[in-house]
This record gives sequence, C-alpha cells and structure tokens, in this order.
Amino acid sequence: MFLENTVNHTEQFGWIEVICGSMFSGKTEELIRRLKRAQFAKQKVEIFKPAIDTRYDDEKVVSHDANEIRSTPVPSSEYIRILADDIKVVGIDEAQFFDDGIVQVCNDLANRGIRVIVAGLDMDFKGNPFGPMPNLMATAEYVTKVHAVCVRTGNLAHFSHRTIANDALVVLGETQEYMPLSRGAYHNAIAKQNTQKKNLKEKLDNSVSTLKEHFNKAETNSPEKENKVNPINKTDE
Repeated sequence: MFLENTVNHTEQFGWIEVICGSMFSGKTEELIRRLKRAQFAKQKVEIFKPAIDTRYDDEKVVSHDANEIRSTPVPSSEYIRILADDIKVVGIDEAQFFDDGIVQVCNDLANRGIRVIVAGLDMDFKGNPFGPMPNLMATAEYVTKVHAVCVRTGNLAHFSHRTIANDALVVLGETQEYMPLSRGAYHNAIAKQNTQKKNLKEKLDNSVSTLKEHFNKAETNSPEKENKVNPINKTDE
C-alpha cells in the first residue's frame, strides 16, 4: 500500500491512516515502515506514543521484532496538537491507550494538511472495541487491518488473549501475558478459563463452609462453654 502517491498538491488537507489488529500482528512494524519512508523522502516527521508504554524503551517506538524509531512520549492527546507544529507526517503508536480526545486531535491535524498515521489495538483482551480506536477507524480515510498467526491453530488471529489472572483493562505485556488466537481458539480458551474460575469458586465456597462447620462444632464442644456458670442461678454461700 503506497499511500504517499495519493498527495494532491492543490488541496491543503491531509488525511488519517489507521493500522489496527491484535497483538503480534505487525502494527508497529508497519507504522515504522511508513514513517521511515517519509523520513527517507526528507519529510518532517514526528512520532508520539503514550507515556505509560515503557515496555521496550522510554523514548522510542519499538516493534516486537526490535525495529525502532525515535518518539516523544506524551501523557495525553492534547500534547500532540501542540508538539506537531510545522510537521508534515505525524505517527502515533498504541493509540488505544490515549484519551478520547485523540480522535479530534487527529482530525484537526489532518485538516491542517498533516498526514496522520495511527497504530493501535482494535480490541481489548475481552474482545471488545478498545478505547478511541473505533472512532479513529470511522473517521480515517485509510484503514489497514493486520493479522497475527494463531499459536494454537495456525489460522489468522485477531484476538489478543490474556493468559494471566488479571481483569484490569490496561495490562502492558508481552508473550508471557498475551497470545494471538483465532476466533475458535479464543472462544475455547475463554470457555476453559470460565470453567476453571467456576471450579475454583466452588472449591473456595466448600472450604469456607467446612471451616465454618468445624468452628461451630469446636465452639459447641468447648470445655469453657460447658463449665460456664450462669450468674443468675448462682446461690450465695
């Protein structure tokens, strides 16, 4: 996909490109490829990423294959609007972690004549649309959905399955915490996790009931309770 050839010099507007998919699908790799092509063409490029993403490097966008490009970490989308002055191409990685304002920021930049390239997860670990990504995809001129390979079936994967017991929405991780799965493999994995959770809950409930039963028996058979004298029935000597 050679989007650089769509430039119309008579129109003073830019556009938005979105690269989306699951983890390990090559989103960041494709983002870096497009940005490096722009740099090679001597275009002024600026790359941004959310400040919370420090998995590989504090100040670089780094792909899973160790391909990297210098970036500017920012705490919110509004910083991008300010720092993208006099820039021809803006790259944004891990867009799902940004606030909802990122959608308006990207549109404002495109309206100023800037080419905006955004990469991010389209779904969270529960299979739901992730953060501002659906709105970015809706307002973008170009959307590229890339796929990983399912580690269990070998089919195309577009689900990011979390393998650790943590229900927080944002958990930064790698292959130790996530695996790409196809629809069928993801459905089976979630069903297995739910069964395991149900069995664990039943075991815990049974253990609590058993402990309560033992405690109540111990209290009933306590020597102190049997020998306790009722002060109302006690006679004066």
